[in-house]
Order: sequence, then C-alpha cells, then structure tokens
Amino acid sequence: MAAISKEQILDIYHTPLLDLIYKAAEIHRQNNDYSEVQISSLLSIKTGGCSEDCGYCPQAARYHTDVEVQALMQTDEVLAAAKRAKNSGASRLCMGAAWREVRDNRDFDRVLDMVRGVNALGMEVCCTLGMLTESQAQKLADAGLYAYNHNIDSSDDHYKKIITTRTYDDRLNTIENVRKAKVSVCSGGIIGMGESIEDRAGMLYTLANLNPQPESVPINALVPVKGTPMENMELVSTWEMVRMIATTRIVIPKTVVRLSAGRTQMSREAQALCFMAGANSIFAGDKLLTTPNPSFSEDMEMFQILGLKPREAFKDFNKAKPLQETHE
Repeated sequence: MAAISKEQILDIYHTPLLDLIYKAAEIHRQNNDYSEVQISSLLSIKTGGCSEDCGYCPQAARYHTDVEVQALMQTDEVLAAAKRAKNSGASRLCMGAAWREVRDNRDFDRVLDMVRGVNALGMEVCCTLGMLTESQAQKLADAGLYAYNHNIDSSDDHYKKIITTRTYDDRLNTIENVRKAKVSVCSGGIIGMGESIEDRAGMLYTLANLNPQPESVPINALVPVKGTPMENMELVSTWEMVRMIATTRIVIPKTVVRLSAGRTQMSREAQALCFMAGANSIFAGDKLLTTPNPSFSEDMEMFQILGLKPREAFKDFNKAKPLQETHE
C-alpha cells in the first residue's frame, strides 16, 4: 500500500501558503535539528559532451551552449578542490560527471581513487555519474562512497517530454542498484520545466513511496541556459519554490531537503522562508556544475544572520553502511 497518495500530496501543496509553511516548520522541528544546514560542494569532474538529450542541460553534446568539453579531472586536482571546500565549511563533496552511464574502464578506476581520497579527508563523498550497474555501485561503496545522486527530475508523465534518451525506469533501476550497495540515496528534481502542479505532486509521490525514502532530496529551480530547448522558460517564483520545499518536508519528514539550483535568483529573505519551511541543505561555492551559485562567504554571512550552523559530516553515519565492509 502506498505511503501517501498523489491526491494527498496535492492537497498539501494547495494549502494556504502561511499555513503550509507553519505546518512544514512544525514537522521539520519534530524530525530534524532545524538550526543545522548541511553544506555540500558540487564539483564537475568531467564536463560537457554528454550523449543524453535532457532538455534543461547545457552539457548535452547536441546543444550549442557556452559549455566547453573537458576531460576527466586528475585525482590530485579533485583532492585539492575538496580541501578548499572543506576549509570553507563544506562537509560533503559531490562529484558530477557528464556521462550517460558509468563504464568499467580507467576513468571509473580514477573516480574510485577520487572517492577514496575525499573520504580520507573526513568528508562525505557523493557522486552523480549517470546510470550504474549493481556491481559498479558496489565498487563505489567499497571505495567509501557515502551517497549517490540520481534525480528523477519530474513526474513519470512529464519526464517523457524533457528526456527521450533514458527512461524513468532507468532512473529508478539505478536508485535500486545504489540501495543494494547500501549507499544512501540523493534524488529529487527540477521545477520550472513546463510541468503542471500535478507533475510536481507526481514527482514527490514517486520519491515518497521509495522504500526506504531518499536520505536527501534536492529541489532545483530551472536555470534556463541559452542553447538548450528550455532557454526561454520563465523563472520559478519564490512562492513556488517555498511551496515545493514545504510540501517536500511534509511528505518526506526525515529527509535532508536541499535548496539547490536557482538560489542566485533568490533574495536572502526568500531563502530564509525556504529554511523555515524545511530546507536543511544547500550547495555552496561559485558554481553548480556549469551554472552560477552564491559564494561560500555570502552563505556564511546569511547563516550568521539567520542563526544557522553548518552540519557536521557523517552525522547519520551509524545509519549508513560501515566503510570497507566485506562481501561474499
């Protein structure tokens, strides 16, 4: 039986805004330390040249954008970036590669070395590398991977309108492979891609009914990029973002809700509403893969104003798989 229905999620989404924020704040305080915000740093370790046709993404090879194709970074470069991020206050490094899927080759071996190296720095390591097999997920887990990001992007219905080179089930299969390796799941989506409110509820319905629910749910506002099919989409309003964050918090009470792409368009007041409504994670640093993002210093200043503190790494470590667990 479903944990929650789409109709119930829609009812929550359509709650009068102040009531919705109040309810979400209440649930957030009951389930989490509301004064803590996880700071993650996102690094593009292999940029551009992707064979997928995701309508929002400037890294797709078929679109003419300003993104320059770059080869996979060297391990020492990644570790230097990880140290800078840690010194700035980040407790998690998420490494993103513009691949359709992971292949068992020297590049993947290098990524495994990166995972081992960042893990040794005392940071949570997250990767987003495209589709994974069960054995690849296990190799990442054995190297010390803490989390794997694989967004479902939107509802099953709307997904077909934004991506044709990979199915919704492909996404869910990768999440299942990550779960089998006992790695925590980071999965969310993007609003502002021409979807309906029902599609937003559909996305949350899929996430809420995963068993177990994702440990982290990023909510992104589309950043329209020139050269992509979505370059002319209207920006998502603050109120839509707050409403989506609050609904996510109520529907998936214990997850880390990440206020992700689109923060550069949001005032501090708007971000404060999102934190009140249940957001408890951000990406910090000047870039989110290829799109702009507020700097660490700006975010630390905002945290000071709001009385927020960065969350320590491995706070939920006891819930996760011990590193280097042997497998028969």
